[in-house]
Order: sequence, then structure tokens, then C-alpha cells
Amino acid sequence: MTNTSDTLDRFLDVARARVDRALEQWLPAPPACPDLVSASMRYSLFAGGKRLRPMLTLAAADAVGRSGGDVVSQAAQELALPAACAIEMVHTYSLIHDDLPAMDNDTLRRGQPTLHVIYGDGTAILAGDGLQAEAFALLAREPQTDNAAVVARKMRVVGVVATAAGACGMVGGQALDLQAAGQVAGHRLALNPDGLRDMHARKTGALIRAAALSGAVMAGADERRAGAIDRYGAEIGLAFQIVDDILDVEGDAAALGKTAGKDAAQDKPTYPSLFGIERSRAMAAECLERARAALGDEQLLDGWLWPIAEWVALRRH
Repeated sequence: MTNTSDTLDRFLDVARARVDRALEQWLPAPPACPDLVSASMRYSLFAGGKRLRPMLTLAAADAVGRSGGDVVSQAAQELALPAACAIEMVHTYSLIHDDLPAMDNDTLRRGQPTLHVIYGDGTAILAGDGLQAEAFALLAREPQTDNAAVVARKMRVVGVVATAAGACGMVGGQALDLQAAGQVAGHRLALNPDGLRDMHARKTGALIRAAALSGAVMAGADERRAGAIDRYGAEIGLAFQIVDDILDVEGDAAALGKTAGKDAAQDKPTYPSLFGIERSRAMAAECLERARAALGDEQLLDGWLWPIAEWVALRRH
């Protein structure tokens, strides 16, 4: 099994560069769109970040295709590359809007001033709107093919990503977050542990889960393998949020690339606030074991999905 940190680092470096080149190719630029729209979208999209979601998409495609050898694996990743880029566009749009004064009112993201600090609220809203729309245009357009099976996969992925990003997924989770933080007059929401898990499964987990499933679908996974990768994605999404909550308590802004301690300052319910740090760490470890079991059920441990899961659960920033 390939799972050493140095080989994972190589995979992530190559995959990030691949995604960044494709994003530059597929994101509209002047004169097709105004300079301001192009510059503001690029400011946030190319600010760095972990690129976890597109990495999961490519790793899932590799996991499905690698049984056929390197050539098949690379072809699977090429089919999944537009989905990887579209999901990163959706994720970046969500960060831009989440940082706005009407939401989390944050001034630091990915190690630089948030978009609305530089360009103003109106332009930040439009940049987020633009990235979301361009993501679905990309999913519909690429890869360009007359192959009916690939077209059907593309349509399925459009539905997967839209559901993850929409009212029943990320948008719904953000709404619950606003209520839990007391930011919706007359609609304060007190979250118990089940409510906290549901909120994060929508707000953070849904798009991570969709990223992994989209890669499997575009690579042509059968329902058993797609289901296993979907279960894996759900566990990784939860582990990511638990660790994020822990880092908000223990991390520092320089390492995180965003403001630390915001959850406590805004009196938000988090895993540490409900369960404590040590139990939260144990819960992340339990997610990791369930993710491993899901991959093992369908012989998907030989690849990058498991090392990525370990990185998610053990990361320090």
C-alpha cells in the first residue's frame, strides 16, 4: 500500500499544480468578462489553500481507475478534472460569502485579507456568484464528448454537486450556523450533539462528500465502489470539521491562514465546546477508522484516499 507522507506530498503537489493550470484555463478572463470580475474571482481562487476537495476528486478517480494500470488511472483523473475544478470554485465562492460582514465578518482567509476587505462587499458577492455559476457551466461543458456513458456521468455529477451546495446541503448548513450563532432575529437555534453533527454534515461535510463521490462517478465506478467512496467521504467530512473546531481553539492565525478563536468569540456550538478537546480528538479518530473500513470493503486502500484521510484527521493547520 502507498501511504508514506513523502509520496502523498508528491501526489498532492502534482495534483494541485494540475488543478491550478486547469482553473486558469477554464475560468473566464477579459474581454469575455469585465476586468473587475476576473480579478476578484482570481484573488480568492488562487490565494492558496489546501485544495482538499479537488484532491479528493482526483484521488477517488485514481482509486477507481488504478486497477487498470497507470494509463487507465490517468484517463480517469482527466475525466474527473473538470469536476475537481468546479468543486473548488464552489468551495471558494462559499468562503467569499461566509467571510462577509453579514455572515462571519472575517478579515483573513488563506493567509491574506478577505475579498470584501480589498474589493468591497458588493464585488465580493458578485465574485462568489460568478464562481458558483461558472462551476456549473464547467460541469455541463467539460469534458467535451459524445460518449453517452460519460455524458450520463456528467449529469449525475451536476446533481451531486448541486445538492451538496444547495438548500439541503451547504446553504442549509450555513443557515443553521447563523441561527445557532444568534444572527437571525427571532430564530435562535440551540444545537444538541445530533444537531451539531447535522449542521456540519451540511455546511462542511456535504461538499467534501460530493468531491469524493464525483471523482468515483466520473471514473466509472460501479454502485458498490461509488457507495464505499461516498461513505468514506461522509466520514472524512465529519473528521475535517471536528479537527477544524479543535484548531480554532488550539491553532494560531499564521498557521491556519484564517482568524483563530472566532467560534468561541461568537459563542458558536463546536465539538470542543460540547465534548471537550480529548473526546473531540477521539471522535475524529473514530471517523478515520470508519473511513478505512469503507475503503477496505471494496479494496480501495491502495491509493491516495487513505493517506488523505490520515492527513485530514492528523493535520495541525
